[in-house]
Amino acid sequence: MSALDSRDVDLKKDDMDFKKDLDATVRARRELGEEYDSALVESFLEKVEQRIEDGVDRRVRRHLAEQRMADARGARRPRGADTWAERFGFAIVSLVLAVPLSAIGGALAGMSGIVATWVGIVGVNAAQAVRLNPELVTGRRDRSSQQD
Repeated sequence: MSALDSRDVDLKKDDMDFKKDLDATVRARRELGEEYDSALVESFLEKVEQRIEDGVDRRVRRHLAEQRMADARGARRPRGADTWAERFGFAIVSLVLAVPLSAIGGALAGMSGIVATWVGIVGVNAAQAVRLNPELVTGRRDRSSQQD
């Protein structure tokens, strides 16, 4: 099994676990009533935050390992090392998280909560796009990326 296959399996497992947690939270809310809304939302958000932290931690460890290997080989990592799959994965995770976060924002603060949620989602995606393509902000392209 390749590294890409194992990441796909991990993403599918995380997605299934996420859906189970969301379903359990919704069922608990129905059983317990509205007086436990804030506790249930906090608990769910803690689980989401922990999943995000675990994912970031895995990516940082993988990046450091790749960097150490490249340093050991005396090679430099190419500038455009982000793959299409990584960008696509970021977009998918962003949209998957958008659904429950929009529901939570709407339930807690109405339309203003939904707007705040989507401003955050758009902001995170814009920051990612600028990180990958700095010319979006500067308006200049690297000579290495220009076509002759």
